[in-house]
Parts: sequence; structure tokens; C-alpha cells
Amino acid sequence: MKGFNILLVLLFGIFSCQAQQQKQLRLSSDNQKVTFLGDSFELKDIKSSEEMMSLYKGMAVTDTLNITIKSKVNEVCKVKGCWMVIELPQGEQAMVRFKDYGFFMPNDIVDKSVVMNGLAFVEEMSVDDQRHYAKDAGKDEAEIAAIVAPKRTYSFEASGVVIPN
Repeated sequence: MKGFNILLVLLFGIFSCQAQQQKQLRLSSDNQKVTFLGDSFELKDIKSSEEMMSLYKGMAVTDTLNITIKSKVNEVCKVKGCWMVIELPQGEQAMVRFKDYGFFMPNDIVDKSVVMNGLAFVEEMSVDDQRHYAKDAGKDEAEIAAIVAPKRTYSFEASGVVIPN
């Protein structure tokens, strides 16, 4: 019985310390190598950032849309890659977080286009959350202090992301 308990503890330790799962493969259409982070998904029915912006404009704060989108990364959390900001048309951006913090983005993907699958929604971001993200992004104290009101933001919870290598 004692041996079984030790084995059980060892197995639990091994499986709970797994590294972030990454899957690499080549896309057959252009032989480009990509990395999947998070859940795998089919690369079909991908919306452009222009199409996504049009959908965001028609959404209310309580709406949610399950979608796959391709967009350029403008910013990644410098602390550990726990969020990123993607580019939308007309100077707009969307804040992307990752489902259950199950995976994180590498910092070297700024200015690269990624494909994400997940939930798009509109939210009111509190002053505290805005300041937290500004601090993570390395903004100076004056910029952080200038945040004084909640704002309507475009958000995305990604369950999976494809990054070109």
C-alpha cells in the first residue's frame, strides 16, 4: 500500500508539472511551419481583422461570438506573455487573454500575424484593470496615473493560437 501511495504521488507530480503544450506542423498549402499553442483547431473560416472590426461594432457588452481570426500582434505582456494586443482597423485594438491561463505567448511575436480561435466579446474595462495592463506593458507612472475612467474595449479569449515560425 505504501508503494502504491508513493507511485501515485510521483505520477501526480509528473503530470502536474507538464510544460506548455506546443504542436508544430507544416501547412500543406505553402509548406510554412507553424506552432499551435493551446487547443488545436481547424484553419478554416478565418476572419480578417477588418471583418472582426465590423462584427465588434455590432456587438453589445453582453454579446459573445465564437470565431477564428487572423491579425497582427501589436504588444505582448512583458512579464510572462499572459496577454497580447492585436491590431484592428481604424487604429483600434483588441485585448487577448488565454483560456484558463493554459498557455502563454512568446515575447518575440510582436508585428507577426497570428491566427486565433476563441470567444470575441466587448467589455467595460475597469480603471484597476487598465492600470494593471499598463504596468505589465512597461508604461511609466505618469501614463498609468492618467487612467481615470473605465473604457469600452474589444476583447478576445483565445482557446488556441497558431504562430508562424
